[in-house]
Amino acid sequence: MDRKTRILFVAHEMQPYVNLSEIANLALELPKAMQEKGMEIRVLMPRYGCINERRHRLHEVVRLSGINIVIGDNDNPLIIKVASLPQAKMQVYFLDNEDYFQRKYALRDEKEKFFDDNHERMIFFNKGVLETVLKLGWSPDIIHCSGWMTSLIPLYLKKFYNQTPVFKDSKVIFGVHENQFSEVFPADFLEKATMEDVDLAALQPFEGRDVSSLYKGGAAYADAISFGSSDVNAEVRSYVQQLDKPILENMSTAEQADAHFAFYQKVLALQPVLV
Repeated sequence: MDRKTRILFVAHEMQPYVNLSEIANLALELPKAMQEKGMEIRVLMPRYGCINERRHRLHEVVRLSGINIVIGDNDNPLIIKVASLPQAKMQVYFLDNEDYFQRKYALRDEKEKFFDDNHERMIFFNKGVLETVLKLGWSPDIIHCSGWMTSLIPLYLKKFYNQTPVFKDSKVIFGVHENQFSEVFPADFLEKATMEDVDLAALQPFEGRDVSSLYKGGAAYADAISFGSSDVNAEVRSYVQQLDKPILENMSTAEQADAHFAFYQKVLALQPVLV
């Protein structure tokens, strides 16, 4: 490969913008480390209303406007903003929508209630990530998805986007972390998550509609899996191990950069998972 290896990192939180769990620090430090090792990096995350646009110097990317994301019967406009991390010279893209993300809190309201539409927000974000990269025309060699809110991306990539030139050679790593909520998504989650070439049968691993099911679904369609926590649910760990796919175990912060760099080389050499 003559050009630099391209890695797309996707997470629902990232320092210094939003810090909800250990994912936020990983989503910052890992892309920085890979960029220092000579890889070309892009990072995508939601633009929650709690992110201060002036402080972090977000601005809308007008050339990426005009994307709509369909969820059920609704057509939802996608607004894409970008900021640069000065210490890393790294671009971070933020996916925004007035109905889904322009509220003061990320995943829970001021009374710690899990937002009723978090399932729709996840679907919007996952479809939006892939549509944004298509619009950018930037072909990632690896898509590294971290956490439950990115769990539909491997499925959508394998079932719908796999024939597009931008993604035809992309490998996807799904990062499994600790169970971060106890709520169950509404009964309409699976129906709303369908799309062309993605039917209810394809969504079978997600049928429990809880966070463990999201991890199982993400892992089922990924080319490889990383354990990003020492506190991964035992049932999820057992499910992942039975998939017989490359696994990167959780490690100390000091080991992360070199371990992930080696893992990415291994994943690049894989034959893609066929579904």
